[in-house]
Amino acid sequence: MNRITTDLSKEIETSNKKRWHLAFATIYCSRAFKTAYSHGSPAYNPRKILCVSNDTIAIDVVQHHPFFSGIDQSSLAKLVKDKNFDELANIGGVQGVAASLKSDTTNGVSGDSEDVARRHEAFGSNTYRKAPTKSFFVFVWESFKDPTIIILLLCAALSLGFGIKEHGLKEGWYDGGSIYVAVFLVIAVSSISNFRQNRQFDKLSKVSKNIPVEAVRKGRRQQISIFEIVVGDVICLKIGDQVPADGILVEGHSLQVDESSMTGESDHVAINISQNPFLISGTKVVDGYGMMLVISVGMNTTWGEMMSQISSNSNEQTPLQERLNKLTTSIGKVGLLVAFLVLVVLLVRYFTGTTKDENGNKEFNGSKTSSDDVINAVVGIVAAAVTIVVVAIPEGLPLAVTLTLAYSMKRMMADQAMVRKLSACETMGSATTICTDKTGTLTLNKMTVTKFFLGKQHVKAESHTSISAKVHELFHQGVGLNTTGSVFKSSDPSSSFEFSGSPTEKAILSWAVMELNMEMDQIKRNFNILHVEAFNSEKKKSGVLIKNISDGTIHAHWKGAAEMISRMCSHYYDLEGNVKPLEESDKEECDRIIEGMAASSLRCIAFAHKQVSKAEQKDNEHMHGNVPDNSFILLGFVGLKDPCRPGVKKAVEACQSAGVNIKMITGDNVFTAKAIATECGILHPNQEVDEGAVIEGEEFRNLTDEVRMERVEKIRVMARSSPFDKLLMVQCLRKKGHVVAVTGDGTNDAPALKEADIGLSMGIQGTDDREANRGTHEEETSRGESIFGVSKRVNDTLIFNTFVLCQVFNEFNARNLEKKNVFKGIHKNKLFMAIIGITLVLQVVMVEFLKKFANTERLNWGQWGICIGFAAASWPIGWLVKCINVPERPFFSYLRLNYLKALFK
Repeated sequence: MNRITTDLSKEIETSNKKRWHLAFATIYCSRAFKTAYSHGSPAYNPRKILCVSNDTIAIDVVQHHPFFSGIDQSSLAKLVKDKNFDELANIGGVQGVAASLKSDTTNGVSGDSEDVARRHEAFGSNTYRKAPTKSFFVFVWESFKDPTIIILLLCAALSLGFGIKEHGLKEGWYDGGSIYVAVFLVIAVSSISNFRQNRQFDKLSKVSKNIPVEAVRKGRRQQISIFEIVVGDVICLKIGDQVPADGILVEGHSLQVDESSMTGESDHVAINISQNPFLISGTKVVDGYGMMLVISVGMNTTWGEMMSQISSNSNEQTPLQERLNKLTTSIGKVGLLVAFLVLVVLLVRYFTGTTKDENGNKEFNGSKTSSDDVINAVVGIVAAAVTIVVVAIPEGLPLAVTLTLAYSMKRMMADQAMVRKLSACETMGSATTICTDKTGTLTLNKMTVTKFFLGKQHVKAESHTSISAKVHELFHQGVGLNTTGSVFKSSDPSSSFEFSGSPTEKAILSWAVMELNMEMDQIKRNFNILHVEAFNSEKKKSGVLIKNISDGTIHAHWKGAAEMISRMCSHYYDLEGNVKPLEESDKEECDRIIEGMAASSLRCIAFAHKQVSKAEQKDNEHMHGNVPDNSFILLGFVGLKDPCRPGVKKAVEACQSAGVNIKMITGDNVFTAKAIATECGILHPNQEVDEGAVIEGEEFRNLTDEVRMERVEKIRVMARSSPFDKLLMVQCLRKKGHVVAVTGDGTNDAPALKEADIGLSMGIQGTDDREANRGTHEEETSRGESIFGVSKRVNDTLIFNTFVLCQVFNEFNARNLEKKNVFKGIHKNKLFMAIIGITLVLQVVMVEFLKKFANTERLNWGQWGICIGFAAASWPIGWLVKCINVPERPFFSYLRLNYLKALFK
């Protein structure tokens, strides 16, 4: 038996045949030599020139793609999976792998269509297999498995059988047939709705998973879809990013990843070139930044291998559906119990001779009663019991719930809101508090530098030339080297600069290049980066330690929140480049500058510089372990404007008028936070910090549990907050009984989003979410309330009140089922009037006065009017129904007669 294992493409089919012919010739020759060797043996038979070998020869032909010689996908995948550093060194390290993949660690791949096609052919695409889409009939079958549907079908069969037995085929099918029609409608609407919803979810899921990533192609940073990543790509990573494929670190600083989703270990893993350069797809970057070389994509990655072993289950029910299923099951059980008791009582009464016929004679008189009469009587009794079950089970309930959810889902999708969980439709309707981020949620996250202070002096755009060359150079270092962004400009003189990075980084880089004439490539050539302290939401600053190649001097630069950077400084630069001490009066002046920018809704960023002394250079820890953070010289401040989203104030007012409290939680300082909150309508202009409406994260964090719980509802704005502070606020609000929604657009919001009753995420990279206008959340609240009404308690009270009043008004219709005037002789029936009066009085008392006992909410006159209006509608409806003449001859008999006439023409 000959076995050949191949993994080849059509393009190299001819080459494969040649290789196989060569292998076959080798095998043939080996057998021929074996036969020739046996010529001298006595057992040699000259008739058998060549004996057939009984050995089994297995050949594994591992075919490399002709364009990528010496490397294959399986070995690359195994390299990362095993984290085999020795094997990586044997290949030639990162540079060796890049060379084998025809890539470059600095410029990346070419990225043209031909190159991408070759890489897809050799190594696959960055997509994952998904479970096959359910067909329409699967949803039909799932609808049939609903307990309520099963009970209704059983009752319909019994009702149909007993009805035909008792009343004949012409009239006996009405009750059972009506139930079958209702069941058919419920199944049809439910199946179609779920089928369309599943298709819509597939479309939205593709969009939501289409995360943009930053890749280097032809030396230029550009955003591409995560699905467009190919083996050999160089991907830029920063805090909050999800690693999009398996790869090897090319360069990075302080890079740490969270591998808990893959390994279960909660400790963060440090990634560095010297010891552990392997990056696994699906993990999250929690600190630092870097660049990785992609070596496995899609199903060949560790994440893809794990995902292929997981089966998806989308049989999700909303809380409302779960409660209604329990309710219908309970009602069904009670109905069955009552029907059984009625059946037993009626049978006992019948067989004991208690019941009498129309003539006053006993219906059952032992052996004197014929068997047909007994059977008819028993059938009638069983039919009465079945009728109780049919009436007890609300067959319209599944239909109503399905229609309501389908309508709400459709409207929310039309508002560009992707519902990840169906429970969000309901939970959002009962939200009492929304905790929102500022940047990217209330604002556009499109920043520009509008103010610049050098030291204490305001510098206008036309005055930049007056700044000394030395300060210019220091600003170039602080901006160009202490950044995660990049600047690109093609060789075409007419082309413009392209800036990449976070909105803050892009705004500062654009300002430095356009206003300060910074040349980023030149700066990088003149300095070596020794150590980087990456920015995160806890520190609110980033630092870099650099070495001047020409003179060997070492410099440290910090950039971040203005009040934090200014505290690290003991001196400042003036326009001429002179260093002056930062006295108390100067610090107060700096504070006023920061507060003034914050009052104008500007984000204030400060820059500081320090040349590391010879004494400090001797300490290797200072040079490579961390960046010094004391005795710095203040360079200056920049103010960045981030405009509010259009319509955000109107959306905030709409939420507030619906009784939903809005709380803004931001990392900006108190003055900026207060200015933005006032601009958005969250704070009133005269609302002060002393009133407890504005608080800093540190102060909130340090409060005792009792004081924090007491003050949390009064807070409208939390400034200088960390992710932990946001999480803490959500936990406190939930303990106070609030239904909390959290909106955010950054990975630092993830803990609070998970803790909240509902998370409204906007464009979070790596978390399968989308960007939307802030007004969408106001729409989501209103769509959720289309299920529940206004607030949940008022809605429950309205339903309860309307239900009781409908029963009361319908009792008048039930006085006489045939006469149109239901009020005739009503004054004579004192017992009826007394029951109606007592019912109404008790209802008013329960709604208006027994709030805590009955768990109701008081209704205003308008809401009472709506309830009475709905209930009173039963009177004209009942009168119209009684006006319809019932024909003596059944309608379907006409159809049958016309059909027969047409048949025998």
